[in-house]
Amino acid sequence: VQTCALPRVAEHGERAHLQGKMQRLSVVLGHLSPGLRGGAPQASCCSAPRSRDSPEDIVVVHGRRTAICKAKRGAFKDTTPDELLAAVMAAVLQDVNLNPGEVGDVCVGNVLQPGAGAFVARVAQFLSGFPESVPVYCVNRQCSSGLQAIINIAGGIRNGSYDIGLACGVESMTLREVGNPGNVSSRMMDNEKARDCIIPMGITSENVAERFGVTRERQDAFAFSSQQRAARAQRTGKFKAEIVPVTTTVTDDKGATRTITVTQDEGIRPSTTLEGLAKLRPAFKENGSTTAGNSSQVSDGAAAVLMAKRKKAVQMGLPIIGVLRSFAVVGVPPDIMGIGPAYAIPAALKKAGLTVDDVDVYEINEAFSSQAVYCIEKLGIPEDKVNPNGGAVALGHPLGCTGARQVVTLLNELQRRGKRAYGVVSMCIGTGMGAAAVFEYPGN
Repeated sequence: VQTCALPRVAEHGERAHLQGKMQRLSVVLGHLSPGLRGGAPQASCCSAPRSRDSPEDIVVVHGRRTAICKAKRGAFKDTTPDELLAAVMAAVLQDVNLNPGEVGDVCVGNVLQPGAGAFVARVAQFLSGFPESVPVYCVNRQCSSGLQAIINIAGGIRNGSYDIGLACGVESMTLREVGNPGNVSSRMMDNEKARDCIIPMGITSENVAERFGVTRERQDAFAFSSQQRAARAQRTGKFKAEIVPVTTTVTDDKGATRTITVTQDEGIRPSTTLEGLAKLRPAFKENGSTTAGNSSQVSDGAAAVLMAKRKKAVQMGLPIIGVLRSFAVVGVPPDIMGIGPAYAIPAALKKAGLTVDDVDVYEINEAFSSQAVYCIEKLGIPEDKVNPNGGAVALGHPLGCTGARQVVTLLNELQRRGKRAYGVVSMCIGTGMGAAAVFEYPGN
């Protein structure tokens, strides 16, 4: 009986595999240009198929960010989040000469401000020159809040509520700290998963390292690479197109106030060495492997991404620097929340009809080197495709800003490369989730 059944099982597996390949082929063919729809696609040894431009595509028109500064002691320590947000909101619209009144809605990602920053966002709107007729709201999906703002605006465009929207992210980790999680029932302690939601993030990093065998040496090597890549990017001017100069005031320890213009990320340490990283003590657990040197930095910053329906962008003569192809958010165990990207990325790629190898650049948030290393290795992503200009270990991680900042950085990198390409933005999320989005750069 077993001998007779085996061929059928094999046949079923082959059929399922073939169906999977046909499904992916169908999606990829759906991206082909109109000129190829009437006949057979032409293979090329040097380039991927040209994407079809649908007038209903959700596109990225432009994006800017502030520099990312050290919380508590950096250049933005005396700058309120409404000022950071106003700077990027105004710059994005001014760069493309768009009247603020054309924007149908604004969504701002924020984690630490009361009400996810609803009051701060409305104030920032007015400071940046928006008329009162343009609405705004906020979203808090923790570390993915900036990306979630982009997805929310894309949803509004997709459902026909408006054709142009602005997605932002902002955080001042100087002025607001991660603290009281809110009012919850004492029953939380009786439920293992609910109880795990209050595990400190650093301990979740230690859990990932221990459970999946990510060594201290591997984490330090990853952190060193992040610092080196970010230093090289800063030195060669790769971040200049992204960063909006912000003029602000800063007060020193003696009470003297001076005016400065902030144009560069502060967390990048070109002098970082593997030897220096190895000397750092564990930050969260005795004999642990997570240190200040292989974790993301606590930071202040803001970013804004202008989005539109393709046909509206074309009608208004707006640039198109990216196309949103898919998004996925997943749940994972709260005590190892850092593994989120390892599950969100495949889900987003499947929706886009792509494989890991089809993507040119991955922007994966480096909340901790332990979780970033695990996700990269589990998915088999070549490390040279991940955060080519460094990540949060070097740049910093202003919680609500990060997702939007990653999209700005990703699309600028793809634009520099010039060719049609796919990019992914992903991050882990506290309490046990992961998010990922696939973008396509249309090519120069």
